[in-house]
Amino acid sequence: MNTTPEFRKSSYSTPQSQNCVEVADCGGEHLVRDTQNRRLGHLAFVSPAWAAFLAAAQADTHR
Repeated sequence: MNTTPEFRKSSYSTPQSQNCVEVADCGGEHLVRDTQNRRLGHLAFVSPAWAAFLAAAQADTHR
């Protein structure tokens, strides 16, 4: 099992945006980091918390 995070740019980030985040799935966790400050590390979320965050973010964009 590969436990090295493979970060990708979030689909919510745009090429023109200065506020980009990267996400990775690793060992049952969902990792998030700031593209401009990768050296500061990342935040880790378990699946239920990540799903709740995504649902809230999607609901907010559809207002």
